[in-house]
Amino acid sequence: MKKTSTAARLLLAASACLGTSFANPAFAGPEEQAARIHSRLTGVKPTVPVLTAMAEDIANGNASAAAYRAMDNDAFYNVTLKNLASPWTNRDGDNFVPLNDYTATFVGMVRDEVDFRELLSGDIIYTGASGLGLPAYSNGNNNHYLELENKGYPLQDVLERQPQSSVTSLPAEATAGIITTRGAARSFFIAGTNRAMFRFTLKNHLCRDMEQVHDTSRTPDRIRQDVSRSPGGDSRVFQNNCIGCHSGMDPMAQAFAYYDFEYDADNDPNGENGQLNYNGTGETDPATGTRVEAKYHINSTTFPYGYVTPDDKWDNYWREGPNMYLGWSDDLPGSGNGAKSLGRELANSRAFAQCQVTKVFEQVCLRSPEDSSDRNQVESITDSFTSNGYKLKQVYADAAVYCAGE
Repeated sequence: MKKTSTAARLLLAASACLGTSFANPAFAGPEEQAARIHSRLTGVKPTVPVLTAMAEDIANGNASAAAYRAMDNDAFYNVTLKNLASPWTNRDGDNFVPLNDYTATFVGMVRDEVDFRELLSGDIIYTGASGLGLPAYSNGNNNHYLELENKGYPLQDVLERQPQSSVTSLPAEATAGIITTRGAARSFFIAGTNRAMFRFTLKNHLCRDMEQVHDTSRTPDRIRQDVSRSPGGDSRVFQNNCIGCHSGMDPMAQAFAYYDFEYDADNDPNGENGQLNYNGTGETDPATGTRVEAKYHINSTTFPYGYVTPDDKWDNYWREGPNMYLGWSDDLPGSGNGAKSLGRELANSRAFAQCQVTKVFEQVCLRSPEDSSDRNQVESITDSFTSNGYKLKQVYADAAVYCAGE
């Protein structure tokens, strides 16, 4: 039997002091469990017919079916899923941002129970269905999704899956799920050196920021010229700090060498009307003389003997050393070309699966896994997630059932 949560224990203690009776979540009946599952998954109360049907499912030993009934509610898609994904789409982690192609693609994939690993590698995008009177999808603005959200359409009814390559004109081999959506590009390919795309993909989808994967034991041979080897005149800073991130990050961020987000920095500093650019086969960047974007060669005089990026060949140096425990797949080679193959490398790691489950657990259960029972449940749900097609909807159902009370 699961332990009563700290919040529940405090609630019971308060009821004793006040002479008030509260139901103990650890011994909730079918109707209470049904109401709690619905509330946790949607944020709203169920209608009487839905509550009755869910309670019957639970009484008959099929609480998962009850959770799926709750997920038929529009609020699961328009609120719960959007709120989970919105902070991933911007550097500030802001939840109050408009719908865009990144968020819509996430919502659509959950609805259709698409193998969630495709989030980082698939030739996939979700748009509003035709016939809704929406502006056409544009590589240069977000108007399609702004109008879709402003009109209040239920996302579970109107999102339409399409090949990303057919919508954005990227070559199919250059698509990488949400990584190559306009929403992600505007936040993480804009300006800079494209390291932001790697860092935020790691943070949002493997639940590790750079300090958590810091490893000074990796070879620094792929660290670019723009990183000083003696910051402030002290080489020890590089050896003990900079190298810990860049030795692993730079070889993998090389996968994005042909991508940039082009915008008018003077008249459109936020890139509202900018768009993703990809140097395809036969294209040459005038600054590099290759397909590599100019941003990969900036500040080359900082350390002229550093690595000069020649192409989009990436290697995962973290398959050895302490970060091998992120659980890299033995079925993949640990190297490749371009964003798509890097996305597969990241999404097939154990850390990716655990991250999705932990985020859903925290959202549905309203707490982080706080004891051995919770942590064991997260591992159990992760095992189920990876063994049954990486369907995130099932993760939501499993988490909701676990936190419903028995």
